Amino acid sequence: MKARHKIGFALAITALASCKGKEPGAGKFDGEAALKYAKQQVDFGPRIPGTPSAQRAGDWIVSEMKQRADTVIVQTWTHVTQDGKELPMRNILARFNPAATDRILYVTHWDTRPISDGSENLGEQQLPVPGANDGASGVGLFVALGDALKKNPTSSGVDLLFVDGEDYGPFDEKGADVLIGSTYFAKHPPDSAYRPIFGVLWDMIGDKDLAIKKEGYSVEQAPEVVDRVWSKAAELGHDRVFLPIEQGPVTDDHVPLLQAGWRVIDVIDLDYPYHHRPTDTIDKISAKSLSIVGEVAEALLR
Repeated sequence: MKARHKIGFALAITALASCKGKEPGAGKFDGEAALKYAKQQVDFGPRIPGTPSAQRAGDWIVSEMKQRADTVIVQTWTHVTQDGKELPMRNILARFNPAATDRILYVTHWDTRPISDGSENLGEQQLPVPGANDGASGVGLFVALGDALKKNPTSSGVDLLFVDGEDYGPFDEKGADVLIGSTYFAKHPPDSAYRPIFGVLWDMIGDKDLAIKKEGYSVEQAPEVVDRVWSKAAELGHDRVFLPIEQGPVTDDHVPLLQAGWRVIDVIDLDYPYHHRPTDTIDKISAKSLSIVGEVAEALLR
């Protein structure tokens, strides 16, 4: 979830007409459980590819999803960075109702950034990012979604994809060392005919002060999916969180998937003051925010 600063593009902020719905609040989705799962990720330490913390955190995701999903596929490969470093990579795909032809793809990244280049403090910039919101919030959401899907299965197929290496390197023109896992998955889907009916990337969705705007690439390339998500949020009374406002484009894990021809959008709260900083800690995210996002995410699957 990182492509944010990575945005260096002109922000066309367009306010759309605001719709009033029910008062937003915690829905039936278990936000407390999602927060607990996010904390378990943070407690492993920074999940930087190639580190023992990443190994343990990835093993935990695999173990948890095997207890919930019908099938778990683990993709492993070695990524060679621009400076020649070999990084072990791991994508984790948890599949529910794998025989279903119509499939919905949800994506989140589980790695964390090795440097805190979002900090103005020079002494902090070489510290790793704890990644409570930028990494763990999406993982917590997905594990809790796994609970819900195991309890109440859907008729359509659901794929929960945890991608690695989203936030490793510089978000420069080359972009060779970021979005690593999503780029790999776009080239190595579960089968050659894989084409989800729609997809959503959930990134940085645990912020206590949650305000999600419509991301630029999503609006441009998959507007019907944006409408589907925002309409469902409004229907559930969460239009004060899912704002009818467009922000600029964000370089994030949905980009390689859009380039593969899949209709995948980015749901992200980019206005997070602790982004790419050592202060992205568990106290900055909330069960209420995870409950709101989780309620929308689950309702879209029903």
